[in-house]
Amino acid sequence: MVRKGDQSKMTFRTAISAGLLSDMNVDFISKRFKAYMFSGVIIVVGIVLMVVQGLNLGVDFKGGRSYVVSFDQPVVASDLKTSVSKAFDGAGSEVKTFGSNNVVKITTSYMVDEESTEADDLVKEKLIAGIAEITGQTFIEDASKVDASHFSIGSSGKVGATIADDIKKDSMKAMGLSLIIIFLYIFVRFRKWQFGLGAVVALFHDTLIVMSAYAIAGSLGFSFEIDQVFIAAILTIIGYSINDTVIVFDRIRENLGLHTSTDRYKIFNEAINSTLNRTVVTSLTTLVVVLVLFIFGGAVLRGFSFALLVGVLIGTYSSVFIAAPVVIDLDSRKIKQGEH
Repeated sequence: MVRKGDQSKMTFRTAISAGLLSDMNVDFISKRFKAYMFSGVIIVVGIVLMVVQGLNLGVDFKGGRSYVVSFDQPVVASDLKTSVSKAFDGAGSEVKTFGSNNVVKITTSYMVDEESTEADDLVKEKLIAGIAEITGQTFIEDASKVDASHFSIGSSGKVGATIADDIKKDSMKAMGLSLIIIFLYIFVRFRKWQFGLGAVVALFHDTLIVMSAYAIAGSLGFSFEIDQVFIAAILTIIGYSINDTVIVFDRIRENLGLHTSTDRYKIFNEAINSTLNRTVVTSLTTLVVVLVLFIFGGAVLRGFSFALLVGVLIGTYSSVFIAAPVVIDLDSRKIKQGEH
């Protein structure tokens, strides 16, 4: 088709996308302080809720009690996780196949701070109740008598706080290192530290907004776990957001190189408007996939898909209203800003 040249009539546009958000002339830069205020309110509300009610930390971050449960037939780990999480009042829980597919390892952070024998017994009772509810089976002490109607708990133990703290530190290192490398990459590519810092501020903003969304959702009765899957979601959002930001920055650099104007507000606005079509179309198509995952992906993936859903929206928003405006505000050169 390419070899046919213009005769191939090959195009990347459709009748809808060709006219979508084309010839836009929105003054995004002048609205930056309203955007800062909007983001600031959400982040402050989120931080207050995190301090007051805390976040639903999973076993990766809090540690907990661990049980090896044997069944006669294979079980669906995701269904089991939903049931035991409900039994543990929404506390962080993890269910994984352990060895063979009819043996699972269940770990929960429910009552993790309680060290008494009574607490151990209560957690085990709730675990048995949760398993019985989803499987319809009865608990039996003797593992050799496990059959289609009975399950057994073979062993139990505790995941210590030291392991959980190590995971927490490694997770923070992963996010911190990614932000440092991104700053260096943007600095080298665009030759200005303002672009690098603007990108990092936007990514830090995205992370805080997603965490605030988790806290706000928790206050509304929708509890999502903060675990290693959440960290994976944050790193995915960082990758998505920086991709959008680089597209805008690249157009800004191109327009600055053309020296078509000395009004930097105008240059930045033109760059944002000219990339808006691509940004919105990409975001909408990504959101369709993430929304389907959020609705039909099941309870196990709901926290991950919720983080992505918020992250894609905020990542798109921050590329327009946070990253580029921050570069403007950090630039010490005199700007012909007219009435801005």
